[in-house]
Amino acid sequence: MKNAEKELAEIKSMMERSTRFLSLSGLSGVLAGIYALIGATIAYLWIYFPNPPYGFRTTFIDDSVVFPKLIVLALIILSLSVGSAYLLSQKKSKRIATKLWNPAGKRFLQALFIPVLVGGIFCLALVLRGYLIVVAPATLIFYGLALVNASQFTLGDIKYLGYGQLILGIISAFFPGYGLITWALGFGVLHVIYGSMMYYKYDR
Repeated sequence: MKNAEKELAEIKSMMERSTRFLSLSGLSGVLAGIYALIGATIAYLWIYFPNPPYGFRTTFIDDSVVFPKLIVLALIILSLSVGSAYLLSQKKSKRIATKLWNPAGKRFLQALFIPVLVGGIFCLALVLRGYLIVVAPATLIFYGLALVNASQFTLGDIKYLGYGQLILGIISAFFPGYGLITWALGFGVLHVIYGSMMYYKYDR
């Protein structure tokens, strides 16, 4: 009986490895959250300081100077997050003896990045049209949808991070003056919490 149970467990593990991307690192989520919090702090200094980081701006800001800087900052944060995720996932894949770019990994990336790419293009259109106040909720909502969509191809816990992003995105849509705070909570705090939980649950 013990041998049969062991064989069944091995078969289950093999099937899971072939259908789910298991190399996702919890530590990469923590780092992504830290990068986002640093970025939100810099954005606060550029946009609101010395006023509180909520409500609508009360002083004139030259958007032609600020928004290009914000776009560059966002690209830097995205590059650091993706780079950290790749390096740490590659390290984890070696530790668990599986290929990083297996069919499950490709399905995961496709499910994740199609909503992210569409959301990025949509947010760019919002910026070009001047609908800047809804960019924060749009990024949270599209990212949340991407996580929920991709959760079927990786660790199922990631969908809860997606639900959190969706909730914050909807709140931000109704209270747009708090966009920077909800953005920092979603991309920063929730990532740190989720990444820490995943690290202690799967990576140790």
